[in-house]
Amino acid sequence: MPLYHNEDQAMLKDSISPFVAEKAPVAHLRQLRDRRDETGFSRELWAEFVDMGLPGMLVPEDQGGLGMGHMEAGIVLEEIGRNLTPSPFLTTSVGGVTALTKGGGVQAARWLPAIAAGQAIAALAIDEQARHRPDRVATTAVRSGNGFRLDGQKSFVVHGHVADILLVSANSADGLTLFAVPREAKGVSSDPRLLVDSSLASHMRFDGVELNADAVVGDVGGGQAVLDAMLAATRTGASAELLGVGQGAMDMTIGYLKERKQFGRLIGEFQALQHRAAHLYGELEVARATVMKAQQLLDEGSEDATLYVSVAKAKAGRAANLAVREGVQMHGGIGMTDEFDIGLFMKRDRALSEYMGDIHYHTDRVARLNGY
Repeated sequence: MPLYHNEDQAMLKDSISPFVAEKAPVAHLRQLRDRRDETGFSRELWAEFVDMGLPGMLVPEDQGGLGMGHMEAGIVLEEIGRNLTPSPFLTTSVGGVTALTKGGGVQAARWLPAIAAGQAIAALAIDEQARHRPDRVATTAVRSGNGFRLDGQKSFVVHGHVADILLVSANSADGLTLFAVPREAKGVSSDPRLLVDSSLASHMRFDGVELNADAVVGDVGGGQAVLDAMLAATRTGASAELLGVGQGAMDMTIGYLKERKQFGRLIGEFQALQHRAAHLYGELEVARATVMKAQQLLDEGSEDATLYVSVAKAKAGRAANLAVREGVQMHGGIGMTDEFDIGLFMKRDRALSEYMGDIHYHTDRVARLNGY
């Protein structure tokens, strides 16, 4: 078990790990998938998350939350990844809460207590292309009366079809601005698509959506700072979840090596497989160290967090991808069948690795931040 910075975090790990493993194991994902669930997660399970106070982990205490940090949220996300648990925790309780907290004002006062109480789901509508490019924004916000008229489209908005609030980036005359848009607002439409890991993401359209001036999250033209904070938090959270995916795949593979016999011997006794398993363990631990560093720097408000967030996303992506590939290979032919769970880990890795920037995006970003 990794070492955390204090005993409270270790205690959180000890309580969250059995809870998620019992309430939402991989079988839970299979059930949602096989019955073609149209929500993308279990609202009953989310209610149990609420009972434990998890949606409000990052919400300030004066807004009804627990006032915890990214280290604590990462512990939850790692367990979500380990069990492939469909959940709006990353988009709502990490990305959405961070943006609203950073922006403050009317929208924070309205939505943060609702999120902490489990009464609102948030979706992040920031990408407009097939790949993650949050700096390429064609969506426009034009002054209209006392507010704005929003026009444009967003791609692959996770939970966009069921969210209560959409956090939408748009270009206004004053610069990039972030808006809190109720999903039920006139002119908002969603087209949900099933992704490779059985999750749902929507292509969203905003056709002449009329918004009041207080729909702005932060300041008009000051959306970049809010967007950057939201991106950093969500990328770090996705990295923690990727660690969980990789750890879950490795645990499953090690278990298989200890059970499967070939040529009269357990295959885990073959030195070549032992070397590969040891290499995988080392890669996951290095990735875990980078993710924890990014979480720590975010909690400290350090300027170095920008760099380490991308380091974490790239390293966690590589380690998780290695874990699922090794898992499928060491399982042999059965690893490619739906009967065995290892294939589900590979699918989740593929979708989560792309989310908020893939390995190549963040490797390039690290190079650029270092002056290359």
